[in-house]
Amino acid sequence: MADVFEHSAQKMREHGMSSTAISQFERLYNVWSNGDDTSWIREEDVDPLVRIPSFHDVYETINHDKAIDAFAKTAFLKLNGGLGTSMGLDCAKSLLAVRRHKAKPMRFIDIILGQVVTARTRLGIELPLTLMNSFRTSKDTMKVVDHNPYFHQEGVPTEIIQHQEPKIEADSGLPVDYPADPSLEWCPPGHGDLYATIWESGLLDILERRGFQYLFISNSDNLGARPSRTLAQHFENTGAPIMIEVARRTPADRKGGHIVRDKRTGRLMLREMTQVHPDDKADAMDIHKHPYFNTNSIWVRIDALRELLEKYDGVLPLPVIRNAKTVDPTNPDSTKVIQLETAMGAAVGLFDGAICVEVDRMRFLPVKTTDDLFIMRSDRFHLTDSYEMEDGNYLFPDVKLDPRYYKNIHDFDERFPYSVPSLAAANSVTIEGDWTFGRNVSFYGDAVLSDSGRPNYVPNGEYVGPQGVEPDEWTFHNIVGK
Repeated sequence: MADVFEHSAQKMREHGMSSTAISQFERLYNVWSNGDDTSWIREEDVDPLVRIPSFHDVYETINHDKAIDAFAKTAFLKLNGGLGTSMGLDCAKSLLAVRRHKAKPMRFIDIILGQVVTARTRLGIELPLTLMNSFRTSKDTMKVVDHNPYFHQEGVPTEIIQHQEPKIEADSGLPVDYPADPSLEWCPPGHGDLYATIWESGLLDILERRGFQYLFISNSDNLGARPSRTLAQHFENTGAPIMIEVARRTPADRKGGHIVRDKRTGRLMLREMTQVHPDDKADAMDIHKHPYFNTNSIWVRIDALRELLEKYDGVLPLPVIRNAKTVDPTNPDSTKVIQLETAMGAAVGLFDGAICVEVDRMRFLPVKTTDDLFIMRSDRFHLTDSYEMEDGNYLFPDVKLDPRYYKNIHDFDERFPYSVPSLAAANSVTIEGDWTFGRNVSFYGDAVLSDSGRPNYVPNGEYVGPQGVEPDEWTFHNIVGK
């Protein structure tokens, strides 16, 4: 397959891609084409992750005045390469409006910048922010960053650009051609590409020269993953090379990646569900046996990461994820392709002495779908002046919106022209069919709206519960009957 891969390498060279980018893709390609890296992480070979410190345990033990010193040695990196195509976006997901604050629409990127500026101002620290953008998100994102009147940064780059790689024809292994839109011939190599991008960018050198020792990395669509002096101090106290933030699994998280310990090496490992043998599925999804999932928020010592990257010349041997797709994601009849990726959290298996810390859901607030966005925009949350997404208990209703009418963000916004209904009294929300909502609508209990086969409207001020839109006479007769 070496001769076949050369077509991809040549295409990458013609597009000005670096030797590091080509070397990384060659490794992924060889693993895929040789059928390697398909071994399962068997249940009998691992131990569950148990008895780890929680954020609350840590909070009670550290010196919070001293914690500012550890925080001052921390840099902040946000993964911002996603377009949000699963929601029909054609721009960076971080440019999606999450909610309003004092009448102003606030996007992910606005909130992230606000969190950084607030921490800098209140604690008197530098806290540099670097975004890892993709070739598709860089221009629009940086336009917003550069026009923010409160965010300024010198000496540390505000962005690094992740690599891109060819999509591969599933049948031939050749780089796909798609003249209708040549940009769709390319894809990012997953967030595991972070390490090669950091290595090639020289970011670690810059940070070390400026006295930084720790790097906190998280996703831009997780607004709970804000800078924390408590965790910075805890990480420094442990002396560990890397620390993964994990959260307790609920039934909704049972299919997610989770951290286990390799019995043979004693090292922590990220086990994705694609690496679970069919016979082990029940154990892997048992949230009592494996109680923690990976939030994809990572703290790493800059010197330890540098040493590891030097060892592998910038290309870490991470497990390869194969994604079968079509070259045009919106056209199921277009050419079938393979996209080869790696996961950032998998690097935990390359470090001796890696640790985890349990965090509350307040540090894990991702928006992957419009179901998630529905909750974020509701009255369950309050965006504080410190740019923190606050909720009373961070236990959210189970939301299921009909994907035919709500999956695409433009369809979603069209059906909630005023605001998302109140969820304060809701245990769950199920919307089936095409419903548009007026002002001041409230859900309560296990709210259900059924599909009538035609578009429907919920008028202003109505209540929606287990019986659907509650009729006025229902409320009247219940009052009179008492």
